[in-house]
Amino acid sequence: MLKKHAQFFESLFIISDLLILSAAWVLSYFLRFTILLINIPVVGVPPFLHYLEFLLPLWIIWALVSNRLKLYHSRRTDYHLKEHVDIAKSLTFTLLVLIAVIYLFKRFDFSRLAFIYFWAVSFLGLNGLRFFIRKILRRLRKSGYNRRFGLIVGAGELGQQVLENIELYPELGIQIIGFLTNHKDEVGEKIKDVPIIGVYEKIDEILDKQKVDISFIALPVREYSCFEDLIKKVHGHLSEIKVVPGSYEFMGLRGGMDALGHLPIVSLQSSPLYGWDSVFKRLFDLILGGFILIAALPVMCMIGLLIKLTSEGPILYGQERIGMDGLPFRMLKFRTMRIDAEKESGPVWAEKDDPRRTKVGALLRKISLDELPQLFNVLKGEMSLVGPRPERPNFVEGFRDQISMYMLRHKIKAGMTGWAQVNGWRGNTSLEKRVEHDLYYIQNWSIGFDLRILFMTFWKGFFNKSAY
Repeated sequence: MLKKHAQFFESLFIISDLLILSAAWVLSYFLRFTILLINIPVVGVPPFLHYLEFLLPLWIIWALVSNRLKLYHSRRTDYHLKEHVDIAKSLTFTLLVLIAVIYLFKRFDFSRLAFIYFWAVSFLGLNGLRFFIRKILRRLRKSGYNRRFGLIVGAGELGQQVLENIELYPELGIQIIGFLTNHKDEVGEKIKDVPIIGVYEKIDEILDKQKVDISFIALPVREYSCFEDLIKKVHGHLSEIKVVPGSYEFMGLRGGMDALGHLPIVSLQSSPLYGWDSVFKRLFDLILGGFILIAALPVMCMIGLLIKLTSEGPILYGQERIGMDGLPFRMLKFRTMRIDAEKESGPVWAEKDDPRRTKVGALLRKISLDELPQLFNVLKGEMSLVGPRPERPNFVEGFRDQISMYMLRHKIKAGMTGWAQVNGWRGNTSLEKRVEHDLYYIQNWSIGFDLRILFMTFWKGFFNKSAY
C-alpha cells in the first residue's frame, strides 16, 4: 500500500511536470517570436510545428535526467532549498542535451533567448506546482481527509526507524497513534511525541478500542519468539499488516529490499557502485585525472629532479596497498624516506619529526605532493581520485578484527583523497573516525560529492597538521 501510494504521487508529479514543460516550451516560442517580451531583432522565424516536433525528445530527456538526479525520490519536510537546486540542475542538463539533439537533426536554428525563456518559465512552474500540491495535501490532512492511523509493534531501534521513514512520505497522511513494547516499564514513555501505549500481549484489546488502519510489525530479532502470536492476533482484525524484517537491524553498506522472481530478499550490504554509476565514476577519473596529470607534469619533473639531486635511491617508491575487493596493488609515491627506512622497524606509520625522512621528503609529505604519482594508479584503474585511502596489508589484517565494518571501505576503489582526509582524519589519527567518514562517503556517493571533496582538498587538504 505504501509503495503504491508513493508511486501514485510520483506519477502525479511526473505527469504534471511534463505538462508544465510542454506549456513552457510553447510559451517560450511565442514570447520570443510573437509577443516580443524583449525587443531583440528576429532574423527568420522558425515554423511553430518544428518546435512542436521536439516536445517528445524533451519529455524523454527530462524523464532520463530527472530520474538520474533522483528528482522524484522522497524528501523530508525541510528539503525545499535542495529541491529547488535539483530542479535547476535537471532543467539545465535537459536543455543542454536538447540543444545537442536539435543541432544533430538540424531542423532549425534555435533562439538562445527562447531557451532562456523556457528555462525560467519551467523553473517557476515546476516549483510553483510543488508548492501548490503540498499546500493542498496539508490542508486535506488537517481536515482529516483520507487520514490513516498506524500502530508500530516494536519500540526499539527498528520501530523508531519505521516512524522516521513514515515522515519521509507526509503526503500519505499516516498518523502513528502509538508504539507497543515487550517491556511493561516502558509503557507511558514517548518516542518523538508518540506514546508507548501498551505491551504486545494487549494488542487484541488495543485494536478493539483504537482505530488502527495499518499495523507495522517491527520486532528485533531477539523478540521473534513473539512474532507468531502477534500475527495471529492481528489477523483477527481489519487493519493492514506490514512486517519490517528484524534482519534490517544488521543492515550494513547500502542494504535494501531486492527481489528474486516473486520472492522478496533482504539485502544487508551490497556494492555501492554498479552499472552506470561505476561507468560515470570511471569516466570522471579518466577525464579529470588526465587533465590534472598534464597540469602537474612540470611540478612532478621538478620534484623528481630534487629527489635525485639530494638523496640516494629511486625517485618513485612503490608500496603494496589493499584496494577494491581486498585486492593488493602497488601504490606509487615520490620517495620521501631513506632507502633503508624500514630495515629495522618494519612497516610502521610515519611520526612527527620522523628521522627516516629526507630533507626534500619532509617538505613533500607536509604539503602532500608526494602523492602526485598516484595519478598513474588512477589512470590505470587501480585507484580513484576520491575514495577511502588504502592501507598496507599488515595494517588491514589488524584493523579488520579491531574495527567493526572496516572491510566495507574496500567495496569501492581507494582514492588519492577522501572525505576523512579533508575533515582532518589522516595519518596517525582516530581509525574509528576515519572509517565512519569513509562509510558516509560510500553511502552518499555522487559526482557532485567527489567534486566537493576535490575542491576541499585543493582548498585546505594539502596542508594538514597530521601530515608528516
